[in-house]
Amino acid sequence: KHLFSFPGFGPFRQHLVNSSWEAVKELSKRGLGKTIDLRIMELPVVYQKAKEQVLKIWTTLQPLLTVHVGLASSAKAIIILEQCGKNKGYKEMDACGFHPEGGCCMLDGPEKIESTINMKTLWKNISVEGIDIIFSRDAGRYICDYTYYASLYYGNGRAAFIHVPPLSKSVTADSLGKALQTIILEMLKQCGEERE
Repeated sequence: KHLFSFPGFGPFRQHLVNSSWEAVKELSKRGLGKTIDLRIMELPVVYQKAKEQVLKIWTTLQPLLTVHVGLASSAKAIIILEQCGKNKGYKEMDACGFHPEGGCCMLDGPEKIESTINMKTLWKNISVEGIDIIFSRDAGRYICDYTYYASLYYGNGRAAFIHVPPLSKSVTADSLGKALQTIILEMLKQCGEERE
């Protein structure tokens, strides 16, 4: 039984410290209980490299669930639970100045892929101190959305994406790590119910 939770992405646009990676490192310190083998990895803000890493995770580790964590740079103290990944519309340049050919993630892939995790149920079931949680069906057509779609594609929907806000006085890496722990434990309950 193992969960593979990754990226904190690396430095992103004007953010030299990416809150998603800081939050994931805090989550790693806290863990998810003795039965879960939690692995973390930082992904580059580069379409092709991030996609290659995602494929590697699914082929080598074959996790029960992959949880992606990314920075929502516009968000105030809000955590966003993303329900699905989209295949097309990737026109924005990455950190290396590239974007995918035809703005597409997978040439033979469906328009969108839904997570097997029901984010709406999750959203109704949890609350986190000092941070609002919202539900979304649009992860933004940048590296986050692209990576999420690739993971949903390779993992047959067994992936989830959580957008976290930038760090601030009220939102610390510690509080985000604690929030991630609460959210992911609830996701694992859903995985458990599916298998029974």
